[in-house]
Amino acid sequence: MTAVVSIDIGTLITRTPGLHGGCPHIVGKGVTVRRIVTWYKRGLTAEEIGDRIGHLTLAEVYAALTYYHANTPEIETDLINQAAQAKRLEALYSNFGKEA
Repeated sequence: MTAVVSIDIGTLITRTPGLHGGCPHIVGKGVTVRRIVTWYKRGLTAEEIGDRIGHLTLAEVYAALTYYHANTPEIETDLINQAAQAKRLEALYSNFGKEA
C-alpha cells in the first residue's frame, strides 16, 4: 500500500529577505502572491493561472490565493504601492531624453 503524504499548506508561502522586497512568495518558485493575485483580479481562474505559470502546482496557486484572502489589507497595500512605483518610473522615463 502506498503511503499518503500530506502537505501543510502553511509551508507553501514564505518571505525571504532580499527577494522581492520581502513580499510573500511561493516557496522555491519565487512567484509572488502579488503576481498571482494580479491575474486573479483580472478574472483568471486558479487553473488558468497555473497554466500560465507552468512550474506551479494548483495547490501552490490556491495557497497564494488563500494567503491573499487571509491577508487582504497587506496584499492590497502592496498592490497600491507597486502601482504607484510603476507610475513614478513611467513618469521618470517618459521625460528621459526630452530635455535635449
